[in-house]
Amino acid sequence: MRVCKVDYLTGTEVLARDVFTPEYQILLSEGTFLKQEYIEKLKELEIKEVYIEERESDTKTVVILKKEIEDSFRIKVRDILEKYTYRHNEKLEELSQTADRIINNILKEEKVVEQIYDIKGRSSDIYEHSISICSLSTIVALKMNLPYETVHDIGVGCLLHDLGLRYLPVMYTDRSLEELSESEYAEYKKHPIYGYTSLQGENWISNMSRNMILYHHECLDGSGYPLKATEIPEECRIIQICDTFDEMICGIGCKRTKVYEAVEYLKNFKDVKFDGKIVDIFLEFTAVFPAGSTVRTNEGEIGIVLYQNNKFPNRPVLRIVKDKDGNSVNIVKDLIKVNNIYIEKVID
Repeated sequence: MRVCKVDYLTGTEVLARDVFTPEYQILLSEGTFLKQEYIEKLKELEIKEVYIEERESDTKTVVILKKEIEDSFRIKVRDILEKYTYRHNEKLEELSQTADRIINNILKEEKVVEQIYDIKGRSSDIYEHSISICSLSTIVALKMNLPYETVHDIGVGCLLHDLGLRYLPVMYTDRSLEELSESEYAEYKKHPIYGYTSLQGENWISNMSRNMILYHHECLDGSGYPLKATEIPEECRIIQICDTFDEMICGIGCKRTKVYEAVEYLKNFKDVKFDGKIVDIFLEFTAVFPAGSTVRTNEGEIGIVLYQNNKFPNRPVLRIVKDKDGNSVNIVKDLIKVNNIYIEKVID
């Protein structure tokens, strides 16, 4: 146990003692995982210090792109796309170079295709979404050993895939499509067409990239839109899976879900809506329970995900902070070494 200034909390700590309000009521109990909203509340109440548990190991998050790099790409994509209209814009071609930079940044990482990545829910910012889709699709394409030119075209298609959303008068973030009125839903389903047609005459973009914009919401069973196509090119199947997953975890056109729920959705519709081979490749590198998640095991223990085990995306290393009787503990358990324990659910 040690004292930590609230200003220095990172959002990964666990309380070692109860925290009280100025009226001496318990605000946060011993064993609470200090999520970011709790830290903000502590600051609001001008609580300067708390006792936190000493750790045997800190959480180790593995990301595809470092935050500062991802932020710089997001700003670049936003600045270009916000100036674009339905007429030729020379700056739009810079997205081709941006796709190459994203791909090259990914390729710089050692053993890039062998890692398991902690992909976490975010805001519904469409530019951040496009960067995420580009990163995810790049990893899939690399694991499929596709040639660089194809990976490049996939990256470009990803950065532009939701271009048509910019022209929608419909509020779609953190809403299920079923909540939209009939006219709103009909309009929403046009965004792949808006994006596709807006790029007619742009000679720098390949047919592959342009088709990804048109096909990214199509499904193998014909349940997608806008074409209800069943014959879908391979690159479009890649973006369809990555896009579906990322939309679910950041709430674009649907209610925001947990990562493990999005994983289950892909599994449930594997070989129905989605190409099963590509789903399997995607799930090879996607952590079901990202580092920092608070989880409950089948034995009733509460734990924090510390880091992932390569090749075992659903069997991470946990730090158990409460035993099945609710007592505070500090025990590290590696789920590939204790086969009788598994994660039952993620705790909000």
